[in-house]
Amino acid sequence: MYRGREGMWSWVAHRITGVLIFFFLFAHVLDTALVRVSKSSYNTVIGSYKNPITNFLEYGLTAAIVFHAFNGLRIIAVDFWAKGPRYQRRMLWIVVGVWIALMAGMLYPITAHSWHTIFGK
Repeated sequence: MYRGREGMWSWVAHRITGVLIFFFLFAHVLDTALVRVSKSSYNTVIGSYKNPITNFLEYGLTAAIVFHAFNGLRIIAVDFWAKGPRYQRRMLWIVVGVWIALMAGMLYPITAHSWHTIFGK
């Protein structure tokens, strides 16, 4: 039993990010399929995504994808590397540190359009 240890929280975060990515992919397939039904409907839906709220949700999606990918690599290392279980906690903190650094570096490039929209150029 983890009982609040880092391993449990990484397990929970991995499942949550996986579900979020799944729902994004589901929505992405549906809105992309609209192009076969009606190009004007597709353009309307895609146009509705061009706002600051959706832009910050894109940043959240990027955060989920990056964490899920790095944590997945950590899980693979724990499962298939003989020393993986011994170093799993250290690898988790490396994943979190790299994730924070990357997300800090991606904040402005992903959300720059929204900042310019909200505060002007």
